[in-house]
Parts: sequence; C-alpha cells; structure tokens
Amino acid sequence: MDNEKYAVPVEKLRWVCDPKMFEFECTKDLAPLGEFIGQPRARQAIEFGLNMENKGYNIYVAGLSGTGKTSMVKAHIERVIKERKAAGESFVTEDWCYIYNFKEPDSPRIVNLPQGKGKVFADEMTDLLNKIRLELGEAFSSQEYKNQRQKVIDEGQATQQKLFEEIAGEARQQDFSLQMTTSGPLLIPIVEGRPMQENEYLALDEETRKNIEAKQTSLRKKLHAGFEAISNVHREIAERLQKIDKDIGEYTVSRLFTSLMEEYSNSPKVSQFLADLKDYILNNLEPFKGTEEPLHPLFGVPVSQVSGGKDPFLPFQVNVFVDNSVATGPPVIVESNPNFGNMFGRIERRFLFGGYLSNHTMLKAGALSLANGGYLLVNARDVLTNPGVWPALKRAIQNKEIRIEDPFEQFGLIAPQGMKPEAMPITVKVILTGDPILYQLLSVYEEDFWEIFKVKADFDFEIKKTRENMLGYAAFLSGCCEDCQSRHFDPGGVAKLIEYSARMVADQEKLSSRFAQIKDWIEEADYWAARDNARYISARHVQKAIDERIFRHDLIDEKIREMINEGTIMIDTEGAVVGQVNGLSVYSLGDISFGKPSRITAKTFLGRGGVINIERESQLSGPIHNKGVMILGGYLGWKYAQDKPLSLSASLCFEQSYEGVEGDSASSAELYAILSSLADIPIKQNIAVTGSVNQKGEIQPIGGVNQKIEGFFKVCRAKGLSGEQGVLIPKQNLRNLMLQEEVVEAAARGQFHIYSARAVDEGIEILTGIPAGDRQKDGTYPEDTVNYLVDKRLRDMAERLKGFYAEEKKESK
Repeated sequence: MDNEKYAVPVEKLRWVCDPKMFEFECTKDLAPLGEFIGQPRARQAIEFGLNMENKGYNIYVAGLSGTGKTSMVKAHIERVIKERKAAGESFVTEDWCYIYNFKEPDSPRIVNLPQGKGKVFADEMTDLLNKIRLELGEAFSSQEYKNQRQKVIDEGQATQQKLFEEIAGEARQQDFSLQMTTSGPLLIPIVEGRPMQENEYLALDEETRKNIEAKQTSLRKKLHAGFEAISNVHREIAERLQKIDKDIGEYTVSRLFTSLMEEYSNSPKVSQFLADLKDYILNNLEPFKGTEEPLHPLFGVPVSQVSGGKDPFLPFQVNVFVDNSVATGPPVIVESNPNFGNMFGRIERRFLFGGYLSNHTMLKAGALSLANGGYLLVNARDVLTNPGVWPALKRAIQNKEIRIEDPFEQFGLIAPQGMKPEAMPITVKVILTGDPILYQLLSVYEEDFWEIFKVKADFDFEIKKTRENMLGYAAFLSGCCEDCQSRHFDPGGVAKLIEYSARMVADQEKLSSRFAQIKDWIEEADYWAARDNARYISARHVQKAIDERIFRHDLIDEKIREMINEGTIMIDTEGAVVGQVNGLSVYSLGDISFGKPSRITAKTFLGRGGVINIERESQLSGPIHNKGVMILGGYLGWKYAQDKPLSLSASLCFEQSYEGVEGDSASSAELYAILSSLADIPIKQNIAVTGSVNQKGEIQPIGGVNQKIEGFFKVCRAKGLSGEQGVLIPKQNLRNLMLQEEVVEAAARGQFHIYSARAVDEGIEILTGIPAGDRQKDGTYPEDTVNYLVDKRLRDMAERLKGFYAEEKKESK
C-alpha cells in the first residue's frame, strides 16, 4: 500500500525564519529592549498591582525559571516610574536615621527626614559636637572663668576657716584640742597646755577617763551645729561652682542650639532629641571642658572606642539608616539572598575586652528598609527556605513596619546584648517571583497568602511567533549583546537564534520566553565568532554553538546508539515482524534530552485475562502508562466485541527495559503490536511509532516529538539509511516539528520519512501496508483487511474458548 498520502511534506518538518524580514545590518542598529516580549497577561497584572494602593495588593510573579521574570519586572517598574515622572507626578522619598534614646539607650529611636537631610543632620551633629567642645573648652579655660571660680573657692574657704576657728576656740575653752582627720574631727584633752599623749590617757584612772569622755560627748554635740555649717558651706561652694559651669554652659550651648531648633521645628522627634541632647550636655559638662578626649576609667582607652553607651559623645552620633540622597525616584530593590539579616536589617556587635557591645550606630538596614516607599523584588523559594524570613515578612507587610530583631531571639537563643530599636514604618510593594506550583501550594496551605499577595502575574514560557515579537526578539538580543559585551548579530544570526527559540518550545507558531537560556546561546555563539575573527555573529556561529553544546552533553545518547548498532540493545531497522514494533521514548537527564527507540512486543493467546502489562506486573510501570494500557482493552472491546465476548489474553512488554516506564505515548505502538499479533500480519521494523490512543481509536499528541524522531534517525543512520525508514507521529504534532537540519535534509533526499496519522486504522495501514478496512453495514469488515483478520481471530478465539468450557463442563458431570 502507498504511504505517500500519510507522508509529511518536507516544508512542514521545520519552520525557517527568513533573515530578510530584519532590515538592519546588525543588532547594534536597534534600540535595546529591556521590556516584556509578548506577555500581555503578565504586563497587565503587574501594572494593576503597581497602581493599586490598597492593602494586600502585592504581586506574585509566576513562571518557569529562566523567563527573565525578575529583570523584566525590574525594568518595567523603572519604566513606569520614568513615565510617571515625565507626566509630572512627584514621589516622596525620605531618609531614615536612628538616634540616641536618652531615656532607654538600648531602644534607639528612628526619625524620618526629607530626602538628603539624613547625611546633613549627621554632619550637623558632628559639627555641633566639635563646636561645643571647642567653645566650652575655651570658656572653661578662660582667665575670667578661673578668676570667678577661684573667687568662689576663696570666699568659701574663708568662711569655712572662720567657722573652724570658732569651733576650735570653743573646744579650747573646754580644755580640748580640735584636730581634723580623714575620718572626721577629733577632740583631744589638753594637759599642761599641750595635747595629752595616748600613754598619758591610758595611765589615768577609770573615773577620770569617764569624766573626759563625758565632756567629749557633750562638747561634740555642742559643736555639731558648727560642723553642719562647715558642710553647708562646702555644699554651697560646690553648687556655686556648678552654677557657674552651668551658666557658662547654658550661654554657650543655647546659642549653638538655636539655629538647629528652628531648622527642625517641624519634626517633633528631632526637636525632642535636640532638647534632650542639650539637657544631657548641661548635666554632663565635664567631658566637654577639654579638647582632649577623656579616657575610659576601666580600659584606659579613649571612650569613643568603647561601645555600649559609655562614650559621652555617643548621643551626637546619628546613624543614617536609609540614605536616599542620590535617589531620583522610588527605590527598586532586588534582594538575591533574602536571609533574615539581609531582609530586615541586623544589629552588629563589637567584641571588646571579653564582651559583645552594641549601640544605635551599629544598626544596619535590610532590603525592606531600603525599599521603603518603593518596590522590593525577591525570590519566593529563597524566602521560604531561609529560616524565619516568611513569618517576619508577613508581619512586616500586615503591620506596615519593620522591627530589627535579633536572629538569636528568632530561634529561641539568648542574644549577647538586648537591643530593641524602634520599629520603622514602611510602605513597600513586595513582588515575589516563583514557579506556578509554589504559588498553588502557598494558596492552599498558607492561610495569609491570599490576604497579602492578591495579584498574580503569570509569565508564559512561550510567546506567539508574530512579526512584532520577532522584531522585539531582535531588539532584546541587541540589549543582551550590550550587557554581555559580545559581538552583535547579523540578520542571519538573529533568524537562526529565533528558529532555535521555536525549537526550544517545540512549536512552529511559538517562541521561547526563557531569556536566561537565550543569553547563554549569545555568549557561546560569540565565542565561536571570536574564533573566526568575525565582525558579527552569523547563523553558522549560532549553529556551531548549538552543535558543540549537544556534543558536550550527549555522551550517554552516543553510548546507547553504540549499543544498538553493536546489537547489545536489539532494535531492527529493516524487515517485518509479527507482534513487534519500535516505540519511541525520551530520556531527560536535566542538561539534555534525547530520543531512544525501544522494542515493544505483544503476544496474544486464548483466555479471558485481557491485556496484561508485564511492566506493571514487575512494578516497572507508572500510573499513566498503566492507564494507557487499560485504554487498549476498552478500544478492543468497543471495536471488535459488539457481537461476541472479548476472549483474549495479551501480554505487552518493553524488551530490555530495566527501569521504570511512564507516560502513555507508547500506547498506540502497543496497540499496533497487539493487532499485528492477532491478525498475524508483520509490522515494518523500518518505521518507529509514537503517540497515545484513546478508546475511540484516535491518535493523540505527545511530547518530545523532535527528540523521538531524531533518536530513531540517528540509529538508522548508524545502521545505514535505506530510504524506507521513518517515524509515525500523531497528526496533531505537526505544528511541533522543529527537526534538526540533518533530518530535514535526509527527508528532502528521500532517505528518511515522517508519517502522520489521526487514527489507529491509518497507523496500522502505514505499518503493515495492508488496508485497515471499514466496518460494513452488517457489522463485518472487508476481506483481506487488518480489521477483518483481527475480528476473525477474535471470533475464532471466542468459539474455541466457548467450546473448551463446554467440554470441561461436560466432563465434570
């Protein structure tokens, strides 16, 4: 029978991109494109999410890895911001600073300032400290201050001396001498005009000593008021000296604070901080009196080198936590490593003299803080796999604030020093990027997910092959060449890469949108162009990159072909065999996928066991393959058992298969093997088969069609192309054909053939060369057709099985 009516025309085996459609010398002539290509659904969803200001309208960008989701979304956000600015829209961007908390030093306060004022405020505080130290140092070292201070001291000492003399005179009148010691005033009895010696006192009789002690006690009580007056004078001197210091400090400091208080009068937090700072200075003037920095009393080093709030000048230090001084719009932050510290900030510590110390200047911002007022892009899988990040991210989004927490506390550990910085208010649009499966899992198992990520933007891994998209591809390649610093493409190179893009998605009407892989091809093609000293990357360089990558990765494919050629794996590519067909499968090893032919055999015999799947019985068959085999029983019953029982047992086997078999793409091949065995008609071994089948006998499309065809072609080429070999595929897979050029060329020369079929009857005609035969009005099939022979064999088997059971029943009686 002639198979030409089922042959696929050569022009349909591969779509070829015409370089003439590109009207440029090279891609350098094009404006680089950093935007979406053919993703209207994703674009509209992202624009909706960006424009929605309501709570919870954060965005989950779903798509396969390598589709350029993150870079494309970032570029799109930047373009939207640029368009808004051009339209006159203004953006409020602020600086955020942590400042010293005088009431609770371990709980620093955060303040927001207009854009660019953070650094200015920090510099003003440093300048203020320098001025205070300088002017207070001059004031406290002036001769006038010294004279004023000395005058108070002299007056006080004179008063004290006078009071002391009065007290001493009173003591002499009572025959006692008053002496001042470190432990206090001491009254010593006088004998013969001189103080009594200790041995003399001890030589006195007991009654005399008691009289002296009684007089001492009485005199001490009497002189107590005098000593109180001396102490009061001492306190008065200290207070007067302190008042002098404070008056000078007040005069000097107030003048320096006046302009700052006016400048920050609109910021209550800063105004309160300045007021507290002023009080702190006036109450701690001692460190400011000299220009030399005081030493720490314990460690003997300048106090500024010791953290933990011991530095008297620490309150002047401002931590510019988020600096937007050079920002031209809302921040767009991409966090590639979203661990806890990188996302929410960290509290740094310094190991000093056996302990860990920290203060407000050692607080570091995380990605959420840096993105405040803008956008944060982060990978969903990375967020979920970093401990503690997802719960903290949910809290931050729901509460609209970030608390810098210690990771120690997150995991139930004790932090070296407990810092509790004030929370930072945030307004951030969070964009998570991840795969669709992860989105579904979060939707089902994470109860808060829907509340905080209400917008889903689906990135398709393929786009339509329109002229607009192909021109966009060329512009995208231009931008990639600039980014990779590679040569640019000529029109032929662009066309070849676009062809391979269609090959990546196995569709003549679609192109791949996994742009990360496209960038790899650019870099590898540029390498071969450099080896040729070529000016541009042309079609031959792209093809060379493709061929070389396949060569680097196809060692296993080559070994399998060698085993087939040597006969270790038994595959026939010529002749015809009853109940045997070459099926096709795809091996996917991650870095490469390739097709491999497998011998499928079927044996039919009398019985009622139906179709027996040997792979299933040996637990080497997956559920989808099992389903495909079960469908065969349904087809056989519907096709041939309308007027008789299906009295059949058939065994199916993937020969030399020692691993699991999954998928239903071999179900049509298995059915052909069963029909061949029943009709006792041999199947051509020079034609391999792929395609699934349903219970109506329709051939259904399968995946990996290109790899399957190429796998059998390479086996045939190794054994010798006879001009009769080929592959039978489902009709619906024609649009998926993007075969390698060597296969297309062989088909054009008539050395290899691709056939397509819509139904089992068409396929069995191609494989046997005998008409399948249509059912006639009386329910029979024409003689000398496959269906007639199958139906006849099944009828005969049913009669024989009926007779067997009848004879068995008769004998049992």
